[in-house]
Amino acid sequence: MPFLTIGHRGVMGVEPENTLRSFVRADREGMDAIELDLHLSKDGALVVMHDADVGRTTDGEGPIADLTLDELRGLDAGSGERVPVFEEVLEAVRAPIQAEIKDAAAARALAEVLRRRDATGRVEVISFHDAALAEIAKLLPGVRTGLVAQYYGLDVVDRAKAVGAGLLVLDITRLTLELVGLAHAAGLKVIGWVVNTPEHLKLARGLGLDGGTTDFPEIKNAARYTA
Repeated sequence: MPFLTIGHRGVMGVEPENTLRSFVRADREGMDAIELDLHLSKDGALVVMHDADVGRTTDGEGPIADLTLDELRGLDAGSGERVPVFEEVLEAVRAPIQAEIKDAAAARALAEVLRRRDATGRVEVISFHDAALAEIAKLLPGVRTGLVAQYYGLDVVDRAKAVGAGLLVLDITRLTLELVGLAHAAGLKVIGWVVNTPEHLKLARGLGLDGGTTDFPEIKNAARYTA
């Protein structure tokens, strides 16, 4: 099976993260999938941003949940880019999308968009939160989901199975051959994050991972020549 390279918030190592510019660059560079993060604005728009607060990645301040979409649109998200809504990303790129949701409310909003756009086939929903994955699976039977974890043990495999996830997205620095073997035996794919250096890529290959989430487009080409 090929080693999948997934663009982290687009290709955030070279473009402003979670912007249309970053997503289009990731698509152009041939990433196998594009990862992004979703939050709800004050007026219920499904906006693309990693943090719950706009301060780190824009010239504004305050929680996303306290700002309307119009207010968010007025912010500079880097290099003059604006905060996108999820549907804009669906239209801007052709690559499959990994959409990370933060809570059950975002799951409900995402399910509505995916149904309306008939886009369930090209979007895999991931989350650190088991309850959010359970909610999206209930709303969209058959949707592909993945459990994300930074601090975890072997029990993460049972957690994923309990919510019907088919994928684990795990901090690569904590992964072991034992866990990868256990996950594969349970029918789960395993993605490591982040894979940003030749050393990371060598580790990912040595662990037998199915892919890696990366900030840099050159990892895509490097992965082709790393056995």
